Parts: sequence; C-alpha cells; structure tokens
Amino acid sequence: MTDAKQVEAALGPVAAGRASVRMKDGCADIILDVTGLPQAARDALEADVKGAAAAVPGVEQVRIAQTQSRVERTLIAIASGKGGVGKSTVSANLAIALARGGRKVGLVDADIYGPSQPKLMGVEGTKPQAREKTLLPVPTPYDVPILSMGQMVDAGSALAWRGPMAASALGQLVDADWGDRDTILIDLPPGTGDVQLTMVQKHKPAGAVIVCTPQDLALIDARRAIDLFTKTGVPILGIVENMAGYTCPECGAISDPFGRGGAEAAANDLGVPFLGRIPLDIAIRTSSDAGTPPAAGNGAEAEAFVGIAKKVAERIATLKG
Repeated sequence: MTDAKQVEAALGPVAAGRASVRMKDGCADIILDVTGLPQAARDALEADVKGAAAAVPGVEQVRIAQTQSRVERTLIAIASGKGGVGKSTVSANLAIALARGGRKVGLVDADIYGPSQPKLMGVEGTKPQAREKTLLPVPTPYDVPILSMGQMVDAGSALAWRGPMAASALGQLVDADWGDRDTILIDLPPGTGDVQLTMVQKHKPAGAVIVCTPQDLALIDARRAIDLFTKTGVPILGIVENMAGYTCPECGAISDPFGRGGAEAAANDLGVPFLGRIPLDIAIRTSSDAGTPPAAGNGAEAEAFVGIAKKVAERIATLKG
C-alpha cells in the first residue's frame, strides 16, 4: 500500500522540499508551498508535482492546494503636488532602475484621471486577469509587472469615479497577487485628495518620493504634498527635480526654461533628502511615448534614474534600520 513517504520521495527532485503529502485510500493530498514564486512558476510547479505524484504506483487521485507565506512588501508612494511635472515618467523609470538594482519591483498606476503606465511600460491594451477574485499584475518587458486604473476601462474612455469608488479600486490594485515582488511603487494622482488619503491611512507606505519641477508654483504644491505625508506619518524619501536643464541638440548649450535648483533648495529648507535631477530631454519623452523607458537602456538618461534609484534604496534601508 502506497504511503505518504513514497510520494514525497518521488516529489523530491520536482518540488525541492516545497510539498507535504497525506495519503488516504489512494488519494494524495498535497500542500504545495509556492512562496516567492510568480504565477507562471506556481502553475508550472503544480503541474510537475501532479504528474510526478500520479506516476507513483498506487496513487489513484491527486489533489493539490497551494499555500504561501506572506511576502513582506515595501510600498513606496510617488507623488506630486500638481500635474504636469512628469511624475508618471519618473515612476516608471524609477521602478525599472530599482529592478535593475536587484529589487523585485511591481508598479501600481493609481492616477485615476490620467493613467499612463500601460503606455509607458509597453503593455497598452493588455487587460489583467484574475485568480479567485484577486487581480494578477500584467507582465512587462522590464521585469516590472503593473496594474493600472487605465486597465479597468477601455482606452480613451473617461474614468468618472467618485472618491469612494477610486479608493476601492486602489485597494484591489495594491492587494493584488504580486507573487515575489518585495517593492511596490504607487504612482499616485497629483494633489492631496481621496486617493492619497486612502493610501496613507489604509496601506501605510514605507515612504514617499516627491516629484516636482524647478518652478516656484510647482514647489509650492510640492510642499503641500510633503505636508500631507508628514502629518500622516509617512517618511519623505526625498525630492526629485524633473525637467531640470535643457541641452540644445544642435549646439549643445544648456538652458533652464523652468529654472534650476529650486527643488534642491526646497529640500534643504524642509530638511528632506534631495534625490537628484532629471534633465528636460527629448529622448526621455520619445522613448517613453514608445513604451521603452530610458532607464532600461545604458545612456546618460538611464544614469540619472539609476542614481536616484540607488539613493531611494539607501533611504529605504536606513528607515528599516
């Protein structure tokens, strides 16, 4: 009569210690630990285990239940006080740069009125699937799966949601099946409204990155965003100054149409870290519009994002002590 030890021995080379077996009346009940595995790997492992168990003489039926320990995730809010400062572009490239640095990153596009991450990450038109009422993030070419408010409606359709609806949708995106992702970036809508409040109150991000341009108006609004996070106990990881300095492609001269250094000065005044500058570069815009974020490459544009990602990773490590 076949016992559990015989089945476990057969599963050894396949399950690598992830399976525990109980045998009764020819039925093998298998608990399969899939902690840290992305969805595709879970499905493949279950199929292999089922095949190996079914091949054991005396096993007439195989039932498998997947289980996993909770992966400790770091949520990082990417915010701005106003729109038009390039927050989503920074979010996409920062996510890719963090992934290149070794973190397992996911990206939530919570900008309900202007969701752009599907286009930026090259998966526009792809809808997420669900498993047992839980959303499965959409893979991208950059090892950064995403979920976006924009994937909830048809392209070009207005997302006319009131605050509670948006807050509920945000919860579904954040609480999705992120598999082995240990760091989730959340591209928030601009301002300090319902979505931001839900994020800080319910999901407790480990920190926030503030994106602004060097203009005085943008800095005023950025200070409001910082004030919101500070009052709700969310540490400010730092400020990114976007669109800082334009290099003429013809002559190479550098000009500062939006000013320069304002974000760094504001960071010093507020006592928060300054993470770095992103130049006003046509290459960033064209590559982003094409769904190939520059952080995935090796040019000067990529270096700016990689440098900021290193500082963000250092700040996270410091906060976690």
